[in-house]
Amino acid sequence: MAYAAGVDVGSTQTKAIILNEHREIVSRALIDTGANVVLAAENAYVEALKNGNIREEEVEYVVGTGYGRYKVTFGDTQITEISCHGRGSVHMFPGTRTVVDMGGQDTKAIRVNPTGEIVDFCMNDKCAAGTGRFLGAAAAALEIPLGELGPTALRAEKAVKISTTCTVFAESEVVSWLGKGKKIEDILLGVHQSIVSRSLGLMRRVGIEPEVTFTGGVTLNAGIVKVLNDALGFPVNVSEESHYMGAVGAALFAMDRIMNSRVPAA
Repeated sequence: MAYAAGVDVGSTQTKAIILNEHREIVSRALIDTGANVVLAAENAYVEALKNGNIREEEVEYVVGTGYGRYKVTFGDTQITEISCHGRGSVHMFPGTRTVVDMGGQDTKAIRVNPTGEIVDFCMNDKCAAGTGRFLGAAAAALEIPLGELGPTALRAEKAVKISTTCTVFAESEVVSWLGKGKKIEDILLGVHQSIVSRSLGLMRRVGIEPEVTFTGGVTLNAGIVKVLNDALGFPVNVSEESHYMGAVGAALFAMDRIMNSRVPAA
């Protein structure tokens, strides 16, 4: 049995996925990227091997992706995260035509064809306003753990409108609303709506075609998922693999290389 691996080095977290020849996920790993990107890539890969009880020599091809893809020094090649998220999304949800990927530092909207190839894409060009970092700023200002942001926002009665487009000023605006007596949950719902509004703007630029698949670390936030569903008027595709979608796509490309190398020359 041959294995293929994908390592997605993101700004906040690094993910590794290992597939078997049936393109089934046999192992995964997730670690914080930290300051040493090369080490993060290596550690995530080693952890994935260990979690799947797989020897390194059994993995025939490794593809690096993400912002730190060139730091996957043990990889055989690098492929952009846009291509990997598109490919992974269509593999997991074959009806996918639009992908919205929200990570720690950027948000991307991607339109794909039925085989997962990229038709069009765009990404946020105004700092980190519509990303996980914006949520992090709100969490810091309100002194709430990141994992509690979504559930807290879902208890809101009336959202507070967040006007800032810059993460740097997000904390001060949140604190200002708090000082005016607004409820934490109402402020947080406003933060979530602000992020989704920016993501929708990107999606409209590439064209929103159902099905929509949501990928990246922000998929773990139930508040964002709910607000996004409400804004679109239909549910987006989300699964436990959504956080790993870039690594899944990278591993699929790696398996392609393995299989293509076995095709006898004409």
